[in-house]
Amino acid sequence: MNYLDPSNLSRRNFIAVAGSAAAAVAFAPRFRFAENKGIVPTMIDAAAKAKIETHSLRHNISVLEGSGGNIGVLTGKDGKLLVDSGFTVSKPRILEALNSLSSDPIAQLLNTHWHTDHTDGNAWVHAAGAKITAHANTKKHLSTSTRVEGWDWTFPPAPSEAIPTVVFDDEHRLQHNDTNIRLKYYGPAHTDSDVSVLFEEADIIHVGDTWWNGIYPFIDYSTGGSIDGMIRATERNLHEITDKMVVIPGHGPIGNKVGLTEYRDMLTTIRNNVATLKKQGKSLSETIAAKPTAAYDAKYGQFLINPGFFTALVYSGV
Repeated sequence: MNYLDPSNLSRRNFIAVAGSAAAAVAFAPRFRFAENKGIVPTMIDAAAKAKIETHSLRHNISVLEGSGGNIGVLTGKDGKLLVDSGFTVSKPRILEALNSLSSDPIAQLLNTHWHTDHTDGNAWVHAAGAKITAHANTKKHLSTSTRVEGWDWTFPPAPSEAIPTVVFDDEHRLQHNDTNIRLKYYGPAHTDSDVSVLFEEADIIHVGDTWWNGIYPFIDYSTGGSIDGMIRATERNLHEITDKMVVIPGHGPIGNKVGLTEYRDMLTTIRNNVATLKKQGKSLSETIAAKPTAAYDAKYGQFLINPGFFTALVYSGV
């Protein structure tokens, strides 16, 4: 999967997330911020060039990696069911990957949350025949202009054909291709619209952006996300997931309970480290300089959210 390099983050974007010009100036040389290149255009550029990788799991379920968030696919006689739609610029390669799995038409689309790297393709997937299902807050954010301060970007309302027509508040169940599927709302976590998608017979769960496997996660405080919400969602995932269950993260490779446990430990340790420093009266720049993420940077800090960026996100929520 193609991830964003920290060098593609502009100084302006970092200031928006960190809330401190001093921190941005102090750490800009380290992160080599590119000028005049925002996060959203960078994500779209990456998706336009990325190869779509297909990973077959079990019970006719596969994952497509390469266009924003991981796309789950269930094939069968009722037509293809997709979990998330990626970026529209990837449409030709997504279609090629889907056609390699089966000739079934597209019939259903489930959104794990509202972010553009998971919903930008909604309109074309709907035009291909899909009914769109999501949490009520996904519909709300897609239906109006929505600002994401951490990305320094305001999203206009999505076209009507991209808006979910089946919405729910807490839990929604459906059966498709002889598979019982449960969507369940997390409460505010990565955003205020996150849901999990459980394929019961296959023992596979798509947890959306509550898990970024091997990567520091982005947390969208602008639409209800928080570090504590992310930890609560991860704890719920660990409570529900068995040792044999296959876990599809929003970003990163397919995982399991072992990897998710490591992720939970990372989140809680860094949250506690940052909270301690903030309680001591440390400013954001001083907290970043103290390197509260150091024990995890080699594994988690090499892609979109670098150590300073993640420290700033956590600092905002403790």
